[in-house]
Amino acid sequence: MEIRPTTDEDREVFVDTLHAAFGRFPETPGEGGGGVWWAALEADRCLLAVTADGRPVGTAGAYSFELTLPGEILAPAAGVSFVGVLPSHRRRGVLSAMMRHQLTELRARGEYLSVLLASEAPIYQRYGYGPATYTQRLTVPRRQAALVLPRTRETTDTAATVLDPGTIEVLRRAECGEILEAVYDRYRRAQPGALSRPHRWWASGAGQPPIAPAPRYVAVHRDVDGVPDGYASYSIGEADTLTVDETIAADDAVFTALARFVLGHDLVSQVVFKHFPPGHPLRWQLADFRAGQVSGDTDWLWVRLLDIPGALTARGWCTDGELVLDVDDPFLGERSRHLLTVRDGKADCVPTDRAPDLSLDVSDLGSIYLGGTTPSTLVRAGHITAHHPSAPSLADTLFHTAVPPHCLHWF
Repeated sequence: MEIRPTTDEDREVFVDTLHAAFGRFPETPGEGGGGVWWAALEADRCLLAVTADGRPVGTAGAYSFELTLPGEILAPAAGVSFVGVLPSHRRRGVLSAMMRHQLTELRARGEYLSVLLASEAPIYQRYGYGPATYTQRLTVPRRQAALVLPRTRETTDTAATVLDPGTIEVLRRAECGEILEAVYDRYRRAQPGALSRPHRWWASGAGQPPIAPAPRYVAVHRDVDGVPDGYASYSIGEADTLTVDETIAADDAVFTALARFVLGHDLVSQVVFKHFPPGHPLRWQLADFRAGQVSGDTDWLWVRLLDIPGALTARGWCTDGELVLDVDDPFLGERSRHLLTVRDGKADCVPTDRAPDLSLDVSDLGSIYLGGTTPSTLVRAGHITAHHPSAPSLADTLFHTAVPPHCLHWF
């Protein structure tokens, strides 16, 4: 078997092989070739596994993204996708061979982070990826959708109305593509865990709504100067359910304004917020706390460190401290020990022979990297070994982030 890079001429066979791996048929591209989920494919970052007689049996690819790290630092990240093996060739080591080839290639490019959305958790954990951000759905019945704003010093009336200084305009998706692109780009630069959406995604209609050109209404929020600073993409489907694809907001006040708008929509039985950030304060703003029903609580973005010192020194840090990490990478057959020293928001990471504070798998390091999973949780779960009693709390303090990571992008 040979694993080789693809070219633009391989596009059709690559897409056909990937669909065959999942037992599906390709969609018909929309006008201009856009509107299909693989429209933003980067042929120079894709791989084909080919048998000795030339038959393609496996695919793997990657997108070129920027990942926002703690400290509002933008880092290049390979977004792994298009991974599949024909059913006739599974359990023969094809996937492992492609994953090893890909990780080696990413390192050769100088990339120190790789991310993906895992179809099955056990598969990618063994390749060194760990769940790093989480998402959920929030469903609110329309009859229980009243919001109560907090008390202020001027009033004790919890139902007091606080006027939003901005405005909301309802547009169709086809009318506001440039607005969505600009608003999302400002949002993702300040949100840890967020991925960039390169212009080619918007131009080709790749991915899911609101990037894809599927019919949607968009509530666009503008600030007092008329500048768009948030949006909610939505549609109304069966059982009069209003589903919000995503809510992008410059701050909590804009999010609340957009939530108030969709929750107040007429002739709706319930409102469903997809990709709702865990821990978001909206549930506390409901007059009836129990009205907000959480479901679909799941992992989203998985992270793998390809260059541990490079990745750890790239992100920002909130607290000074030192930690010795003994990291095992069984898939690549590597083990390394690093002294992580943080001073004034920046880290130094060097090899050391000091006794470790924590011993962990590279996948667990990926899980705690963005601050969305506490090291102490993984210690309690038996994933991480703490070598002295204070190590878990020390690691929690060090890896803590002021803004919890969250990722909305599908790829």
